[in-house]
Amino acid sequence: MAATAPRLRLVFMGTPDFAVPVLRAFLDAGDEIAAVYTQPPRPAGRGYKLTPSPVQAFAESRGLLVRHPTSLKTAEAQAEFAALNTDAAVVVAYGLLLPKPILEAPRLGCFNLHASLLPRWRGAAPIQRALMAGDAETGVCAMKMDIGLDTGPVLDRAVVPIGPRMTVTELHDALADIGAPLMLRALHAHARGDLQPEPQSAEGVTYATKLKSDEGRLEWTKSAAELDRMIRALNPGPGTFTELDGERLKVLAAEPVTARGVPGTMLDDKGLVACADGALRLLRLQRPGKPAMDVAAFLNGRPLPAGARLG
Repeated sequence: MAATAPRLRLVFMGTPDFAVPVLRAFLDAGDEIAAVYTQPPRPAGRGYKLTPSPVQAFAESRGLLVRHPTSLKTAEAQAEFAALNTDAAVVVAYGLLLPKPILEAPRLGCFNLHASLLPRWRGAAPIQRALMAGDAETGVCAMKMDIGLDTGPVLDRAVVPIGPRMTVTELHDALADIGAPLMLRALHAHARGDLQPEPQSAEGVTYATKLKSDEGRLEWTKSAAELDRMIRALNPGPGTFTELDGERLKVLAAEPVTARGVPGTMLDDKGLVACADGALRLLRLQRPGKPAMDVAAFLNGRPLPAGARLG
């Protein structure tokens, strides 16, 4: 980091893996992290053991103060936040809305790293929605937060192309890698007075609504290309699925091919299913209570005969 970069006193607010590289970047740059705000530990795994968020685990490994309030709307929580006396808050996929007193408490304000090219895909699930829509590119924006949903002015942005077979995990990692240095560079430049936020365009606004567990059902009356994007966007979570004879089958990987048939019909006994336009070759599947398997191994225990109908 350049010697002229100001050393900032910050509060960091984030929860998932995506946020960890940003926190690490500010620590490595020598900034002071007064506190880390993250979501409370959640039950996870077969034993439903309370498990800290990735941000909490990393922050505690660095000896940082960690807080996980369930709300920031109370006067007590807002006073506790203001008492940190910070230059700025850095927010990355935190999971709680920031009320006006929180937004206004730091000297410079609160700044968010958002995983889209704003104003496209404001909201909760921008990475998955960009993949599902078939966007050719997406990116990250460092923005100053206001009271709206991802409506604040943008300090800087970076573009990431979306490859034709890219999965949500691959896109997530690419955005996280480019997002951390972008956020660090943009906030330091703004603190020096070298970079000012610019209002978002009023055109091209779209919303990345929160993912629901039931929207992963594969409707075979859609095109193979559309279903392929869903599978790549929604796995590992919340997942995509179909049904055969009343049994739910998770579809973890597939590829579109050129073939025709009645939508939802198995066109052979090796995992080829017809769509409204084209067909999908199923590559990785999972039955309830069973491990995920490549299709060849899956078919040894659960045939998908030609002519069978998926629903």
